[in-house]
Amino acid sequence: MRDRPFALLVVDAEHAFKRGLHAPTAARHVPTIVIGGSGAGSSADGISGQTVYLTRPIDRAMFGCFVSMAILDNRPARRSMRKLVNRFDAVVNGVPSHILDVSFEGLRIELAGEKRAALPPYFTVRVPLVGVAVTVQRMWSRSAMKRSPAIWYGAALSQNRIAINEAWRRFVDTVPAASEKAVEVHT
Repeated sequence: MRDRPFALLVVDAEHAFKRGLHAPTAARHVPTIVIGGSGAGSSADGISGQTVYLTRPIDRAMFGCFVSMAILDNRPARRSMRKLVNRFDAVVNGVPSHILDVSFEGLRIELAGEKRAALPPYFTVRVPLVGVAVTVQRMWSRSAMKRSPAIWYGAALSQNRIAINEAWRRFVDTVPAASEKAVEVHT
């Protein structure tokens, strides 16, 4: 649990409170769903704002709703609009890749199927054509499309010097937006 990032913890009340699993995750601000019996109300007294206590039996639809809300509530808010771009060449941690969309705070990249190794939590994206290289934090990942073995990654700029952030903003301002046909392919 401590070695890999995760978006949500679903845990039995006995483990969460009696074995101390809940305290470390609360410090990391991980949304948590604790599942317990209806008589465990006193155990739920120490629950933080990012924790939901559900009693058994659990309705499947309600559980799915709580999972979705917990994950979405924990996502950082987008601060600026994304600009879809025609596949723009980039190098991600030394691997040839493509940028699919950009914003002042981040980007979405695509790694080809044969390069499917998971990216670390922080990595470098270099845009050789314009001479910009930024450090980013991985925010999410998913398969690109059903027919494609590629993986998309969403990333937010992280821990860059002011000059690098300014160079990235100039790149975002000047890179042409994708045509309508290209947008259909990417979404």
